[in-house]
Amino acid sequence: MIRVLVADDHEIVRRGVIQILDEASDIVIAGEASTGREVLQAVRENDYDVLLLDIAMPEVSGLEVLKQLGDHNPRLRILMLSMYPEKQYAIRSLKAGADGYLTKDSVAAELIAAIRKVSQGGKYITLSLAEKLAATIGGDLEAEPHEMLSDREYQVTRQLAAGKSVTEIAAELSLSVKTISTYRTRILEKLDLSTTAEIIRYAIERGLVE
Repeated sequence: MIRVLVADDHEIVRRGVIQILDEASDIVIAGEASTGREVLQAVRENDYDVLLLDIAMPEVSGLEVLKQLGDHNPRLRILMLSMYPEKQYAIRSLKAGADGYLTKDSVAAELIAAIRKVSQGGKYITLSLAEKLAATIGGDLEAEPHEMLSDREYQVTRQLAAGKSVTEIAAELSLSVKTISTYRTRILEKLDLSTTAEIIRYAIERGLVE
């Protein structure tokens, strides 16, 4: 049996995922988590084969959970199931240690197939993402400026682009306003921009925000 930990901050999503996985005779739901901290605690206290992880987790983000688990739980397979399109977070997730990436609009059969594949040590990515990765490795795809941002800088970029103020972002991420302002300065430098308005335009043009 494949023991799965389902981690998502929305209960209705967890219920839907569990209903889908209940149809697979070789998969058992061994746990649930609604925050990043709960994920880390659950993995420390229990044994799972696959972690089904959302990116937008409260307290500790999905990407940060990935990094922490990668250092201490190399045998745990991690499949990202996110509302964000591949172009926004897929490659970052794989670089952070994920074994696969699916969006929440994927069909049920694909989710079950992905869990089975990563549980056996494989990687699960869509054809479009595979093509992008191949182009990147082959040097055919020029890296965009935002791909040089750190995960935290990228997170702040998306929030600025969504119209949130530095103060609002600081409160949401439990960081100081000064720290967020420093991130904003780094973002402007790395993207070769001058104002928050230009960050918003940059993000919209490249599909970094909905």
